[in-house]
Amino acid sequence: MIQANNILVLGAHPDDGEFGCGGAIARFCEEGKNVFYAVFSLCEKSVPPEFPVDILKTEFMTSASVLGIPQENLIIHNYEVRTFPTFRQEILENLVSIRKQINPDLVFLPSTNDLHQDHHTLSEEGVRAFKGTSILGYEQAWNNRVFSTEAFIRLEKRHVEKKIEAVKSYKSQTFRSYSKDTFIKSLAEVRGTQISMEYAEAFEVIYCILR
Repeated sequence: MIQANNILVLGAHPDDGEFGCGGAIARFCEEGKNVFYAVFSLCEKSVPPEFPVDILKTEFMTSASVLGIPQENLIIHNYEVRTFPTFRQEILENLVSIRKQINPDLVFLPSTNDLHQDHHTLSEEGVRAFKGTSILGYEQAWNNRVFSTEAFIRLEKRHVEKKIEAVKSYKSQTFRSYSKDTFIKSLAEVRGTQISMEYAEAFEVIYCILR
């Protein structure tokens, strides 16, 4: 069992956390951990035109419910998509406020090698805000030119299935190739194979604090 009780997942956009550590979230919620999930943009400018502009908020809340995160543990900020570098200081201040509010034992955020400007900014400012906390960087293969598989969280089949179900909540994003069930399951199998297990998720170790 993971020795952390207050766990915080940071996503630049809704579905980042699901793709990066959705299986782990499902496992933590099943184990009774206190999981919080904060996102920083609802991506209103990139929502497909056939959907309501605020659809990602609805989908985010549905997905969180699938994974087992209570609605009161969801935190939503709404910076304009692809502009995070411009609002670096404001995002840092939001993160510091979240740290004071939640005092997490473990934080998940985008890998330090993530190429997306929003993900990269959130990663950098997250490391600044939570430098006294254990931090793991999650994998998004389509954005990671390189990724260090330094930590693994073992998953059962049911956790992978929950991750897939949560991703399916984002009906506005089904056009993305990496939202396919086969991709999600295959990546979990690859990471599981690396540790002689059936399924896993892999993470970059940014800080590992043993208390």
